[in-house]
Amino acid sequence: MQHSYAFMSGVLRNVTKETRTSAVLKESVRSFVASRVRLDSFKVQDQKDFQERVKNSKVPVVVDFFATWCNPCKMLTPRLESVIAEKKGKVLLAKVDIDENTELALDYEVGSVPALVAIKNGKVQERLVGLQDIDKLRKFVDQLIHKTD
Repeated sequence: MQHSYAFMSGVLRNVTKETRTSAVLKESVRSFVASRVRLDSFKVQDQKDFQERVKNSKVPVVVDFFATWCNPCKMLTPRLESVIAEKKGKVLLAKVDIDENTELALDYEVGSVPALVAIKNGKVQERLVGLQDIDKLRKFVDQLIHKTD
């Protein structure tokens, strides 16, 4: 009886170790996938950062004006990040918190959030206001990528 208990204990220890290893591996994969999205998106820190990373960008940028207290903003974020990630670097996503960057929000005439502003070669191309479905977001981003100046 003790022998089988010791054997069972060893099996349980191995299963627990294997489960922990599996959980660490899953977390690593999750971090890797999430980091891909982060490569195509960034949070704007201030007006200088906006100038350097958005207006001077060689790649078109979708600027997402949002607020942390805005529920439609929270619902839009994963949809928008997904569409941007699909484009594999052909467009970037700049997130602007209107409470932290009020001047930028005023400069771009953001009256309500969420508000998306498409910028290419430093110039506003198009706008979308409010929560959007994924198909409309894809169309918005595709038009920005393929628009000629």
